[in-house]
Amino acid sequence: MVLNPVISKLAGKLVVLASASPRRLEILRNAGLRFEVVPSWFKETLDKGLFKAPHEYAVETAKQKALEVARRMPFKHLKTPDIVIGADTIVSVDGMILEKPADKADAYRMLSSLSGKEHSVFTGVAIVLCHEKENEEVDYQLIEFYEETKVKFADLSDDMLWEYINSGEPMDKAGGYGIQALGGMLVEYVYGDFLNVVGFPLNHFCKQLDRIYNRCTSSSDQQSVSGLPSHNGTHALALTQPPPKPSAQSSHSPSSPAKHNPTSGSRPNSSAAPLHEVERKGSANEADGSCWTLVNSLSKHTEDREANLRDSENTLPLMTSRGQVIELNVTEQEDSEPKKEDLQRIVDLMDGFKASKALFTASKMCVFDLLQSRPGLDAAQVAQEIKASVKGTQCLLEACVSLGLLRSKERTCQKPVFENADLASRFLLTDAPCSLRGYIQHCNDTVWPLFSHLESAVQEGANQREKAFGKTSTDMFQDTFYKSQEVQLRFMDAMHSIAKVTGQAVATAFDLSRFKTACDLGGCTGAMAYEFTKAHPGLSVTVFDLPAVVEMSEHFHPLHTDNRMSFVGGDFFKDELPKADLYVLARILHDWPDEKVHVLLSKIADACSPGCGLLLSEIFLDEGRGGPRRGLLQALSMSEGSQRSATEYGLLLKSHGFTAVHVRHTDSLLDAMLCIKA
Repeated sequence: MVLNPVISKLAGKLVVLASASPRRLEILRNAGLRFEVVPSWFKETLDKGLFKAPHEYAVETAKQKALEVARRMPFKHLKTPDIVIGADTIVSVDGMILEKPADKADAYRMLSSLSGKEHSVFTGVAIVLCHEKENEEVDYQLIEFYEETKVKFADLSDDMLWEYINSGEPMDKAGGYGIQALGGMLVEYVYGDFLNVVGFPLNHFCKQLDRIYNRCTSSSDQQSVSGLPSHNGTHALALTQPPPKPSAQSSHSPSSPAKHNPTSGSRPNSSAAPLHEVERKGSANEADGSCWTLVNSLSKHTEDREANLRDSENTLPLMTSRGQVIELNVTEQEDSEPKKEDLQRIVDLMDGFKASKALFTASKMCVFDLLQSRPGLDAAQVAQEIKASVKGTQCLLEACVSLGLLRSKERTCQKPVFENADLASRFLLTDAPCSLRGYIQHCNDTVWPLFSHLESAVQEGANQREKAFGKTSTDMFQDTFYKSQEVQLRFMDAMHSIAKVTGQAVATAFDLSRFKTACDLGGCTGAMAYEFTKAHPGLSVTVFDLPAVVEMSEHFHPLHTDNRMSFVGGDFFKDELPKADLYVLARILHDWPDEKVHVLLSKIADACSPGCGLLLSEIFLDEGRGGPRRGLLQALSMSEGSQRSATEYGLLLKSHGFTAVHVRHTDSLLDAMLCIKA
């Protein structure tokens, strides 16, 4: 094997792979190379437009990955590697560079552009040789090259593309396919190094190692070795004498021929990579986003390195070739690589408010209703209908696609068109059976302004209605219903939509056949009561709510002609409650302060005879108050009420003479509890 002659040369050396790619790990392990894994922190944000050819972009990215790890390890890992290997694989077709797809729609765009065509797969590789001096300075030398393989895709139908995309395989692979797995079924032929398409050009890499260790002089030699021929006409090895140290006044000598000018617009010479000084923090290279140049004689004790150490918050764990984590001799427990899923979770939390507002805005502008009635509109057509800018509409539609609310369809030589995803059709249409549109509008108009003052709410422990809406009220429900009819209907619509979604789960949580009459206290539009009558044919339900609510409830149930439902107006804190065998409190108690909760429960207990029931439906917190998240986040609105666990609610009801508590955790948004009056 071509690697065998250099294996002995690598014995005892610390070889590091600056990549977490499982495919590169497997290729190098199978070749017998012993190495550790330290994934690079380099952000792959190079401007592709600055590179004349696709392979230059891959090589530059690989170089930056390797250099970042080589510079970081002596200070964060407390050891200097002998060799750092960086690699980057891209797919190029029709002059475009394809990396890993961002989502399924991006994967479809990539794969459809490859269908029936020949494309190139480039892997850029950078090998950084690190030489530690007696004075604890480190010299770095660079070998960089690339490999190109031609791949031809068959003509692929949309059904085949989506079947492959839905397998999940394309999402972490350049060009959106993995040739070594299911993606191999898409390929007609391969011309060149197959492993290069998988992710690493092993043959070319071995030849470069052979040149380094068997044909060239050591790195301590004073002569420069450059211009060696390399496979594929790519970059050659360049080992040069280290330049003199810079003066204390500057990290560069203006007359130094090795200095790379980031503003010149030219790329670094790809056939010979001379040694350079690294720019100091805050230099022109970093200011304009240019790549670093190669580092030489950089002291471990300079202020710049200490600044870099302070700027880096976490260290990645070293791994052996068997995937075992090596414990580093450091005292800081924070020196470990953040897991991808942990980082993604934090990012999702950071972006959560953006996703919410995108949903609220699309719902308020009736985007989902529009696309339900007229699917297949492009962004310009949607913009015209909702009276918005084309740019803004395009961004909103694409955001909704990323959230799984819409689907986009590419058309040949035409703009993509949009249609509702199943999630939108089920929950976001005005007339959907389980529509949440009313509650979404409530969240946008009422909850969002309150949460924009969350810091004040936490500091004061009080609701921020005055800051959010310019006025305060001792009774938010009375305040709502003394406003305009439009505001009243909007609030009722929010309560109506939640009741429709949760009503069936609550109504069917228990066998209620023993009860003949029920009273839904604060039942608003009767949506919950209607589910009770559907689930229990022998049950009649009275909805008891404020007179203004009862008066407008007919807007929400024109088809509810069932004579087992009736409405009575009144205030459940002040007025006599209708007689019933079963009282229902759904999403009521959490809103009120303890004193009012006790007043209401006392009135219910007084109205109940022994054997009567009380069905309570709320979000029940876990006993350790660690969830569910929805209940704990709702508590941040700082209403006068409290979120409670099932045990706490049970004790509360027991104090008013209700026993035999039965609890059901439903699969819906609300849980349920049934108690019997002793």
